[in-house]
Amino acid sequence: MRDPSAGPRVLLRKLRELMAEALEPQERLDRIVRQIAQNMVAEVCSFYVLRADGVLELYATEGLNPGAVHLAQLKMGQGLVGTIAASARPLNLSDAQSHPAFTYLPETGEEIYHSFLGVPILRAGRTLGVLVIQNKAMRNYRDDELEALETTAMVLAEMIATGDLKKVTRPGLELDLSRPVTIEGETYGEGIGLGYAVLHEPRIVVTELLNDDIDSELKRMEEALDSLRLSIDDMLSRRDVSMEGEHRAVLEAYRMFAYDRGWVRKLDEAIRNGLTAEAAVEKVQSDTRARMIHMTDPYLRERLHDFDDLANRLLRQLTRFDDKDQRTEFPDSAIIVARAMGAAELLDYPRPKIRGVVLEEGAVTSHVVIVARAMGIPVVGQASGIVSMTENGDSMIVDGDDGAVHLRPMADLESAYAEKVRFSARKQEQYRALREVAPVTRDGVEVTLQMNAGLLVDLPQLRESGASGVGLFRTELQFMIASRMPKFEEQCSFYRSVIKQAEGKPVTFRALDIGGDKVVPFFRGAHEENPALGWRAMRLALDRQGILRVQLRSLLRAAANQELRLMFPMVTEIDEFRTARTLVAREVNHLSRFGHDLPRKVELGVMLEVPSLMWQLDEVMTEADFVSVGSNDLFQFTMASDRGNARVSNRFDPLGRTFLRVLRQIALAAERNATPLTLCGEMAGRPLTAMALIGVGFRSISMAPAAIGPVKSMLLALDADRLSKALLPALDNGLSGKPVRSLLLEFAEDNNIPL
Repeated sequence: MRDPSAGPRVLLRKLRELMAEALEPQERLDRIVRQIAQNMVAEVCSFYVLRADGVLELYATEGLNPGAVHLAQLKMGQGLVGTIAASARPLNLSDAQSHPAFTYLPETGEEIYHSFLGVPILRAGRTLGVLVIQNKAMRNYRDDELEALETTAMVLAEMIATGDLKKVTRPGLELDLSRPVTIEGETYGEGIGLGYAVLHEPRIVVTELLNDDIDSELKRMEEALDSLRLSIDDMLSRRDVSMEGEHRAVLEAYRMFAYDRGWVRKLDEAIRNGLTAEAAVEKVQSDTRARMIHMTDPYLRERLHDFDDLANRLLRQLTRFDDKDQRTEFPDSAIIVARAMGAAELLDYPRPKIRGVVLEEGAVTSHVVIVARAMGIPVVGQASGIVSMTENGDSMIVDGDDGAVHLRPMADLESAYAEKVRFSARKQEQYRALREVAPVTRDGVEVTLQMNAGLLVDLPQLRESGASGVGLFRTELQFMIASRMPKFEEQCSFYRSVIKQAEGKPVTFRALDIGGDKVVPFFRGAHEENPALGWRAMRLALDRQGILRVQLRSLLRAAANQELRLMFPMVTEIDEFRTARTLVAREVNHLSRFGHDLPRKVELGVMLEVPSLMWQLDEVMTEADFVSVGSNDLFQFTMASDRGNARVSNRFDPLGRTFLRVLRQIALAAERNATPLTLCGEMAGRPLTAMALIGVGFRSISMAPAAIGPVKSMLLALDADRLSKALLPALDNGLSGKPVRSLLLEFAEDNNIPL
């Protein structure tokens, strides 16, 4: 009985011998198509390669007019070859010329051939070209012939990817694999970064494509699948995986794929056709990705990520791949590219060499985004397809200002961005020259400019930026990057280092703000439909007082003989602050009883982030030593606008009358109660919005370190009294008048205020 896989195995062996011979690239291609035609009893075999300009060029042929090589061309989507490339699907036709997509190229002489079998040449789901066989007789090619041609195409894909065809590519033209790509994403962290791509999960390059022993490869595949299934079953049975929710749904999808008989059958077929177990996984993964990437159903396209991840896990099982082995050579200017990653994983990279982060998934509130922004690294998220299109070492530009990623950019674009970066650096030099200048407006109003921080690596910027202190130190970042709950001694040592590195400048610590969307690895709450309004921050801390008390004791010990400023996040009722103050007093008494040194002064503040405090303003201002407005959450809750949802996050303007009136009420309450008031949020970090804050009465603001220079430059040119006289009447005039943003822009232009 005929073994349908014998033919492909013989062909792959012949191709391996051709690859090993010392041949010029064009001669190698000519002999490859001749060998394929001979093995598959075809009168024609043609090899088309996709160029960077979207044209499929004939690179080699057996059977068609040899003079058409490098002259015959079809655009993507044009003709049968272009249709295969655009759809990433094969075409099997008994009469090619009757197909509506058929395009006649007279230079090829193909009009005498009727039957046609064409397959896309794929790598990581991307189409690199098309491989075709043809015969004069009208016939449909068998499934095993289709499988054989697809397997052969995979070998040719690696040949294209290694760059062997550059020598036969005409001057001035490039192949699609190296073409420039621009992807529009979401701005998650401002700034611009130029560098070279580093895949966070390095793509496993399968170098051994062809097997010598089918049975041993089938056995390896079976063992790897068994191990993969066990690991997924183990993850699903663990206690820390909730019985419902998104995490479990993803694992269930993994298990469904891992046990899918169709998937396993395709892997076995690829091995029987002559591929190694690794090459079989890569082939089936690439074929499936090419089919699924064109689907419009968002659910099915989301499952593509699950399938990719599962296939990569299987490749790691087969190759015993170790990511750490791949990171020995790290470029001096690196752009980290990932589908998703954790905050701790980002900190594993050498910080001085990171120029940007690009994510396919995630949200602006993701832990890794929060940490990256704290480190001043530009971040672009929701960059669809970036991982599959990127190779390690590709040149890349991350535009965190406009939310764009430029992969393999053209020279003129790279030069334009390099000049933009140099210009920004020159501006920063000018701002650094202002760091010793007092932040006082032209009419003598002093404004305190502080910086936000959350990691020890942030603290050197306190001196560099000229900030007067740290207006917000996010203590939760230490917890978010840890694999377990930081112990008392670890917290104490950390806070002591923060105070020491501040060199006498005030540091305002924010008590632990976890829960909701800030899930730490070692603490899992119940799944919540609306985590922003759920069990988080102060609510969690007061319900789990042991966690808060350890932090309070650590802070009190760390600030011995120093001043301690501590504020509590997401206070909803004044009684919550009173309870927290009682807990602080209890810890003070405990430390005093055991003879420990205490801070010489303790100031406790309230973070005003929840609108309910607007009806308790005077009580808050009376009881708290200071108040800090968290403008990000306060705006989100006031306008019922989720800042992590791109559809609504830009719907409302923080410079609209509504929100500025809220801020004005807070400033007036602080003034009449003589309570120190600060605002720490994104509003403080932009010159225009910072100008509005000064106009409504704020005299202390805290921002990212890089924003202090531009904001100081603005306020040095500002007349605060004149601004208030122009702005405050406009806030009261809600029925008519121009938008507040327009009024502020005109005021800045008329008064030569740099923005």
